[in-house]
Amino acid sequence: MKTVTVIGAGVMGNGVAQVSATGGYKVMLNDISNDALTKAMATIEKNLGKMVNKGKITEDDAKATLQRITITTNLEEACKDADLIVECVLENLELKKKIFADLERFCKPETILGTNTSAIPVTEIASATSRGEQVIGIHFMNPVPLMKGVEVIKGQLTSEETMKITLNYVEKIGKESAIAVDFAGFIVSRLLDVLMNEAIKLVQEGNSPEEIDKAMQLCAGHPMGPCTLLDLVGAEIAMHGMETMERDFGDRYKPHPLLKKRVQAGLLGKKSGKGFYTYDN
Repeated sequence: MKTVTVIGAGVMGNGVAQVSATGGYKVMLNDISNDALTKAMATIEKNLGKMVNKGKITEDDAKATLQRITITTNLEEACKDADLIVECVLENLELKKKIFADLERFCKPETILGTNTSAIPVTEIASATSRGEQVIGIHFMNPVPLMKGVEVIKGQLTSEETMKITLNYVEKIGKESAIAVDFAGFIVSRLLDVLMNEAIKLVQEGNSPEEIDKAMQLCAGHPMGPCTLLDLVGAEIAMHGMETMERDFGDRYKPHPLLKKRVQAGLLGKKSGKGFYTYDN
């Protein structure tokens, strides 16, 4: 496997592009927006610069990584030589299904079609194609360059060969796989989204985000509190995850009304500059 195509140049997409290129793969980074692609490359260059300053990689390594990444707004061009696709668009089932239908038209017959969905069942996304055996969940964590784990999800039709190649890819880019069963939320979102939703309830009951985070860090040993985590993940991502799990598992996974209000108000967290805390972007 030589070429990885990443679809979507947002926070997750540019991170996946960076670690794939660092791992030695040729990367095609695709987005519908030229501005998003330009911003993504600037972010990747900045991240690599930090790694150089910390002595983790050399300047030559950073330059070689950047040279392995090509950007394009043309989906067909991005996909034609891909050995692996990693789709990183919004958590919207219909959008993902539309993209996967396009992938079937544009990709080689043997291309593995991966989705970075955090909660939507892989089998649902795969239903848009006739290549269910080549569709797999590859759920990276945010921030991608720093987080070691990748959740790998085998759909109902995913072949053992697809699984083997995907696990090898994850290992080659310096990550470790956690294999999850294909139900809404998988493992990580199933647990963390509920925790963050409960934190929202605690805020509504009068607890301050600072005290909630402090309690979970000092008393439960969490590396960061749930309010900080929600700001990092993005409130809309958690909301969509809860909505997916509510649909499949019932009202106990219903997103709290305050979470929805915060999304409507644009208080998404770090990506919008303000969530429970304020960020200088």
